[in-house]
Amino acid sequence: PIAQTCKSYFKSSYVLKSLLMDMELPPNARLFTCDAISMYTNIPTPTALRVVETHLFKNRDKFKHVSPAALMTALKLLMRNNIFQFGDTFWHQTTGTAMGTPPAPPWATLNFGIHEESPAMEHFTQFLAFYKRFIDDGVGIWLCLKDDTANKEKWMAFQAAMNSCPGLTWEFSELSTSIDFMDLTISIDNGRIKTTMFEKALNLYLYIPPHSTHPPGVLNGLVMGNVMRIHTLCSDQPDRHAKMQQFFLRLLARGYKHDILVPLFSHAIRNAEHM
Repeated sequence: PIAQTCKSYFKSSYVLKSLLMDMELPPNARLFTCDAISMYTNIPTPTALRVVETHLFKNRDKFKHVSPAALMTALKLLMRNNIFQFGDTFWHQTTGTAMGTPPAPPWATLNFGIHEESPAMEHFTQFLAFYKRFIDDGVGIWLCLKDDTANKEKWMAFQAAMNSCPGLTWEFSELSTSIDFMDLTISIDNGRIKTTMFEKALNLYLYIPPHSTHPPGVLNGLVMGNVMRIHTLCSDQPDRHAKMQQFFLRLLARGYKHDILVPLFSHAIRNAEHM
C-alpha cells in the first residue's frame, strides 16, 4: 500500500492502457521507455534505508495502517541479513535489495518513487505529458521543444536527473511515435494513443497440448484468459480479430480440434465484449 502511493505507480498493462486511451496529444508528443540496469542489486542498502525511513516518518499521518518504527526495524533486519543458497554454498548478501524476499518489489518501487518526487525531477514536469513506472521499467510521453538543440539539452538533463538517484543507472529509448513496453506496443496516431499486444519474435507459443493430463477446464481457462487479454490490450477491432484468429491457429497447430475450439472461442468473445 505504501509503494502504491507513488505517483508513477500502476498495477498492470491493462491499467496503463486505460490511462493512455483518454489522452489527446499535441503534434510534438513523443513516446519513450527507460529501464534500470540491475535495479535490485544496485540499490545501496544504507542510503535506501535512510531515504525510506525519512519518507515513512514524514508521511506517518498518510500511512496510519503501519508503525514506521516497526516497519523500519523489520526492513533493516531483512536488508542487512539476507542469506541465500548457491549450489551447496550459503552466502550473506552485503549489498543491494534482499533477493527473493516478498518486500523486494515494493521496496524498489518506493525507493525510486521517492526520488521521482524530489526537486531534481520537478523541473521536468512541464515536458512530461505522461510518466509511469513498473518497478524498473518506465514509460512516458515527452513534449518536444521546437528548437532541436534546446530539446536535446532538456532531454539529456532529464536523463541525468533520473540517473542522479544513488546506485541506479537508467537506459533510455529514442523519442519515437511507437514503442514496445511490457506486453504492449504503444503508438501515437493523429494525437491519440493506439495499443496492440507486443509478442517476441522468438516466442514458440508452447501451449498445453491436448494429450496433457491437465483437467479439461484448463483449456477453457486458456482460451477465456487470452481472448480477454487480446480484447483488453488491442485498441482496434480489426487488430483484435486478427490476434484472435492467430491465437486460434496456434492452438490448431498444437493439436486441438476445430470443433472443440469454436464453441470455447465463441463463449470467450461474448464474455469479453460484455465485460
